[in-house]
Amino acid sequence: MPKLTAITPVPFATKAWKRITDYFFAAQLNIIHVVAAELPHLVPTMPLGFVQAGSSFELVAVCSLQPTTSLYVAPDGRWLGNYIPAALRGYPFRLAKVEGREESILCIDEESGVVVDAGLGEAFFDESGTPAQAVQGILHFLTQVERSQLATQAAVEALRASGVIQRWPLNLQHGDQVAPVEGLFRIDEAALNELSDEGFLKLRSTGGLAVAYAQLLSMNQLAVLQRLEQMQMQLKAQAAAQINALSGLDSFNLFQDDATITFTY
Repeated sequence: MPKLTAITPVPFATKAWKRITDYFFAAQLNIIHVVAAELPHLVPTMPLGFVQAGSSFELVAVCSLQPTTSLYVAPDGRWLGNYIPAALRGYPFRLAKVEGREESILCIDEESGVVVDAGLGEAFFDESGTPAQAVQGILHFLTQVERSQLATQAAVEALRASGVIQRWPLNLQHGDQVAPVEGLFRIDEAALNELSDEGFLKLRSTGGLAVAYAQLLSMNQLAVLQRLEQMQMQLKAQAAAQINALSGLDSFNLFQDDATITFTY
């Protein structure tokens, strides 16, 4: 769990932060929560689905069908996709609600390793105690994401109420074994097409229709996961070969396949 701390002049006036240079922090995320504003960028690059959250659902991008694995993060920490979801671009900053206040406050995960002493990175505040320009930019970005998240959740809730979200029948092949993937949901296209005119218009007015069609179109990107898995194997083999060459070892099994094939979140 992240250790979120509100960014205030005390004690952050004497602190600084460094921008992330890799995506190792996302290497174990098999799903990433996304918002509707990202759909034009997500549909061509990542499969989308829904996960259950209590009695409702949440929209997610699927990074892998295996738990604690992201096929989009290379062994050296590079992001292998053509689009980086907003949830990752805002890291390690996050907006949090405080009891008694309507607006969210900007926080940072102090366990991310990016918080350093003043002079060793970018300042949080200027000499007058005003948030630095970069920090203001992050706050603006996360505020936009938060607003889109509220609209996204309203759209997903409308889809749930319309009864068009169903379990996604997926299977994961691991060697000679094939196991069902649990926990992912998709749009039932047949149920969507059978909606009454009133139900169809309600989905359109809430943004649910756009989310539904985006999810259906994005399912073609499951093939991307297969290609990324092959790329990961090649990258890991190259890394192992380089280590063998440097160490002089005849064999070096640095990366082992995850034998777990049940999808969890």
